[in-house]
Amino acid sequence: MTENKTKPNAASVDDFLASITDEKKRQDTREIMGMMEEVTGSSPKMWGTSIIGYGAYRYHYRSGRQGEWALVSVSPRARNVTVYIMPGFSDFEHLMTKLGKYKTGRSCLYLNKLEDVDREVLYELIKGSVDYMKTKYETFEPTVSVD
Repeated sequence: MTENKTKPNAASVDDFLASITDEKKRQDTREIMGMMEEVTGSSPKMWGTSIIGYGAYRYHYRSGRQGEWALVSVSPRARNVTVYIMPGFSDFEHLMTKLGKYKTGRSCLYLNKLEDVDREVLYELIKGSVDYMKTKYETFEPTVSVD
């Protein structure tokens, strides 16, 4: 069985945020982090080198693959801020139509800047995602490996 390469670790979230040279992207990321912290009640942890995650869940696929991943997370990327909405977006069409300007991937919400979206709708999307994940999966606070 292959193991996820991206895991929670002891790296400093503050140091990572300080390394973001784009001030606007750093501010947008911090505001999204505030939403995630309020919704989950969890503290942020670095997952890999560039993802800030809150809480965790265990998944088991029929193929036998299993693992752990952040319940909800955010990453300031070169082109945008990526918000990871783990259940995807099909159950949230009622919110997506009101969200504003964005792009999506399977579980990724790509935001150029926070002003492009309705913050209250984004908060509801994050909350809906976390609520869904808590009903479908075993959730927990991840332990951090210190290598």
